[in-house]
Amino acid sequence: MRHLKFLVLALLFGVTGTVHALANDKDQPVQLSADSVDMDEGKEISVYKGDVDLRQGSMRLQADQVTIRHRGQQPEKVIAIGSPVRFQQDSGNGLVKARAQRAEYEVNSEVLVLIGKASLTRAGNTTRSDRIVYDRVRHQVKAGAAAQGKQRVQITIEPGKPNK
Repeated sequence: MRHLKFLVLALLFGVTGTVHALANDKDQPVQLSADSVDMDEGKEISVYKGDVDLRQGSMRLQADQVTIRHRGQQPEKVIAIGSPVRFQQDSGNGLVKARAQRAEYEVNSEVLVLIGKASLTRAGNTTRSDRIVYDRVRHQVKAGAAAQGKQRVQITIEPGKPNK
């Protein structure tokens, strides 16, 4: 159960990037379902497999597998794999949605990397590429070659909506 708490904290404070979650999300109960879980405290790793569905308040993460690597009591890296990995959260200004085949979050650097058929939608505007890097601290989004990807970036900006 301790690992579940670390996963939720990592997701709430990292995956949302520059978008602010609803203030009461962190106070909501955590609901997690998966077909199986394998926790190895000696190796400091937890693996949730099979239709993983994590919810807390307005936040929802869905993946085929979620792996959490720990260093001591703290989560160090969260890796979600899926067909696709799906994330969404209400920012207070609408839903933020992300999709990719793989999502990696380095807790200490606060960087989320979306890999493989990646997309990020904020304020109705969508960025797509094979790789998107979302830096929470610097408030930056990089995609394509700027994110060490190989595909061109495709951006859709909805009329009348700012590109944030």
